[in-house]
Amino acid sequence: MVSKRKDDATNNTGKDTQTEVSNNNNGNAPITMPEKTKGMDKQEKIEQTHEQVTDDIMHHPDLVSPLDDTRVYVKSGFGKDAERLKKDKHEYTYDVLILGAGPAGEAAAMKLTKSGKKVAVIDPRDQVGGNCTHVGTIPSKSLRQSVFNLINFRRDPMFTKTLDYHRVPLNKVLANARQVIRRQVTTHTRFYERNQVEVIHGWASFVDAHTVKVETEESVFETITFNKAIITVGSRPYRPDLLDFNHPRVFDSDKILQMDYVIRKIIIYGAGVIGCEYASIFTGLGCKVDLINNTDQLLSYLDSEISDALAHDFRQFGVVIRNNEEIDHLETHDDYVILHLKSGKKIKSDAILWCNGRSGNTEGLNVEALGLKPNSRGQLKVDDTYCTDVDNIYAAGDVIGWPSLASAAYDQGRCAAAFMVGDSDAEPVSSVPTGIYTIPEISSIGKTEQELTDDKIPYEVGQAFFKDLARAQIIGERTGVLKILFHRETLELLGIHCYGNHASEIIHIGQAVMKCNATLEYFVNTTFNYPTMAEAYRVAALNGLNRVF
Repeated sequence: MVSKRKDDATNNTGKDTQTEVSNNNNGNAPITMPEKTKGMDKQEKIEQTHEQVTDDIMHHPDLVSPLDDTRVYVKSGFGKDAERLKKDKHEYTYDVLILGAGPAGEAAAMKLTKSGKKVAVIDPRDQVGGNCTHVGTIPSKSLRQSVFNLINFRRDPMFTKTLDYHRVPLNKVLANARQVIRRQVTTHTRFYERNQVEVIHGWASFVDAHTVKVETEESVFETITFNKAIITVGSRPYRPDLLDFNHPRVFDSDKILQMDYVIRKIIIYGAGVIGCEYASIFTGLGCKVDLINNTDQLLSYLDSEISDALAHDFRQFGVVIRNNEEIDHLETHDDYVILHLKSGKKIKSDAILWCNGRSGNTEGLNVEALGLKPNSRGQLKVDDTYCTDVDNIYAAGDVIGWPSLASAAYDQGRCAAAFMVGDSDAEPVSSVPTGIYTIPEISSIGKTEQELTDDKIPYEVGQAFFKDLARAQIIGERTGVLKILFHRETLELLGIHCYGNHASEIIHIGQAVMKCNATLEYFVNTTFNYPTMAEAYRVAALNGLNRVF
């Protein structure tokens, strides 16, 4: 606020005194009338001074209100749409349309929008994240962690008498998983918003190679045109016709997340990754588990020592493993089910969990309109650039099959987008670590002992058993091993296999060293924090060098 002070008094000579204006901020800063006021009468001088003071002192900041209509706009020729129109000459609405908002679809969308493409993602769910977030990796691993915590409580004498884990229904244990799902959805939604990627919720089906029809509401359709597309619709559990999955005691790996009653015994049909993970979970909850395996060994693609260790621990925990068995039919009742095997065996249980394979979610996409034909499991064939037989249609993630891991799907989506925009350093995903979240975990990368033997490669083995590591003893880990397979002459790293809790984290050290083409000596010449689980690499490396002569 500016105040004026007029002094009408004259001095003894009759001349006007200088008019002073004080600023309320300091109250002591007189302002002298400028020279140009000479010759003016007193009132003119005062008005002139007031104008000068107003110009020099009365300057208020602008008050910004988001409720008014004032907006700031910038006209620029360098926006994403301008870049798109400059680079991609076509008449379609979008440069790229992505079908599926899971890991592969999200990675592709982020890569493409950062490359200046106009992108839209279509997903049938009301929330992003795909099967990975809602029914796959996130809920199952969160469930595993809750059960792992229960197991640790059970081992602790302080909680033995207060924790009745036999009476905990699966749905109650899933409470933590639902919180994680919500946080994941929020996080990934923010990614799309921040990168200005449009997400359309609805069921999509192809009309032709540049058009899809989207059912956004029941019997409400929207037609969308695109220049190129990436199919990242993921997969779902395979459901054979001989089982009634509408029965309340018949489950697959999606439906099991809705189980809300206590069981004491369960049959798990299929001893793959999902079957073994759920065998760990239900055993941890105190259930009796019959694990039906179609082959003669659990997870036969693993190193045989690791597979044997898993089978041994399963049996120690009370899992009955039935190898080389095949279903004949299932008998369902209100209170139980009876599984009839082709070997003549009959198994009675409270429920059955079917974990025998997955199918690509191509049903309903009408990919036949593109000239594409999925295989018997609904999967699409792609080349090394993730392009299908139609040159503007790509695919990535579980819908193309191997390795059907969320980690690989993310990289495949990003690589498909990189190939699409012509990145010179793009390369297909090939080296993927195995991550199996049983209790304990399993993770591996590279060759197995059997593969090296078949290839007649002279290798040696270095081992570190977790029970001998200080960190493992501190945190109570009783089982686990790290195996390093290396060339006995060049010391080249050929394979790394880990069994035990934290295996999925530990494996990445070995993966990085292998990727850098370092030898076994790296682990010997590197100082690891002590005590840590990572120290197992140094122990295993020294153990292996002792075998070389």
